[in-house]
Amino acid sequence: MCNLLQFHPVRRRRCREAGAAARPFRLASPMSLPHAILTALTERPSTGAGLARRFDRSFGHFWQATHQQIYRELGRLEQAGWIASEAVEQGPGRQRAWRVLPAGRRELRRWVASDLGPRVIRDAFVVRLRAEAALGGNGLEKQIVRKLDEERAMLQHYREIEVRDFSGTGHTRERRLQHLILKSGIRMATQRIELYEEALGILREPPER
Repeated sequence: MCNLLQFHPVRRRRCREAGAAARPFRLASPMSLPHAILTALTERPSTGAGLARRFDRSFGHFWQATHQQIYRELGRLEQAGWIASEAVEQGPGRQRAWRVLPAGRRELRRWVASDLGPRVIRDAFVVRLRAEAALGGNGLEKQIVRKLDEERAMLQHYREIEVRDFSGTGHTRERRLQHLILKSGIRMATQRIELYEEALGILREPPER
């Protein structure tokens, strides 16, 4: 019935509020930007600009997206009946506040419980190391030094967040899971730093005769 009434503005809004999709919505991959957005909005409703800032500061550490991609997905999720928006009276510009609808929560629950699937590994740096081993003398050291500085800065940022947000004891289950995500980032950054440092040590050795 909602599909038949989707062109009536009032009834279309009621259909969305009920969680019925105006159009079929298919996700491109098992883990996709729509699920990250649904997670963020489930944690806290937000404007598009606020959501983009949250991706820059936190979600972007494990799922990166441009502001344009985020706004595009917000429109698709609203068409699917998974989120809804309303105009924000205060604030600059013509902002809209987004929140998750029951259908969006159901989809997020379905996705969380679904099969994780195989982990996709695509590490350009490791491939470059293989190419360096085969060819030699390609100036990879400069790139590694730059990436090492970036990774060290990121690790410092993670540790500052940990001190600021997760000091003390007695955290809730939600906070402990969030801390676990942060600790995962700390471990990965630490491992990456060790990899870069070891690679630099090998590359800086005198050439073999």
